[in-house]
Amino acid sequence: MTEDIAYSGPLDVATLEVIGGRADTHPLVGGWAFEPDSVSPRQLTVHLKSAQYPASVESARLDIRWYDGGDYTFHYLESQNETVWQCRWDHHPKAGAQNAHFHPPPDADRTVESSELETTNHLGVLFFVLDWVEKRVERLHGR
Repeated sequence: MTEDIAYSGPLDVATLEVIGGRADTHPLVGGWAFEPDSVSPRQLTVHLKSAQYPASVESARLDIRWYDGGDYTFHYLESQNETVWQCRWDHHPKAGAQNAHFHPPPDADRTVESSELETTNHLGVLFFVLDWVEKRVERLHGR
């Protein structure tokens, strides 16, 4: 992420632990960890199973930050043939956009679109994003 954003408060580590635990129940998820570690986390990283993807996708993950005030960022990244294909769902005050907004692929740059997310519930956001990723994997497989 290249933007400097003022989020509402520090990371909500307890909510991130719940998100990680629930993400781990999804068939695409191969585990989660705090980065750089659980003592001083800066984000939750959810690793997606590479076996679920076509061979052209070397790795995929979600980098998640959830803040005490309810703001969040869910950053989806795929490594393909030495490039990164990425997008991001954010919720924070942003001039010229709704609080909930989407930075589209392939580079998740400063382009902003309306988000289809209609919830600010942490598990609702998680499963919306995982459903989106699942549809992405289906498209990659040509289904």
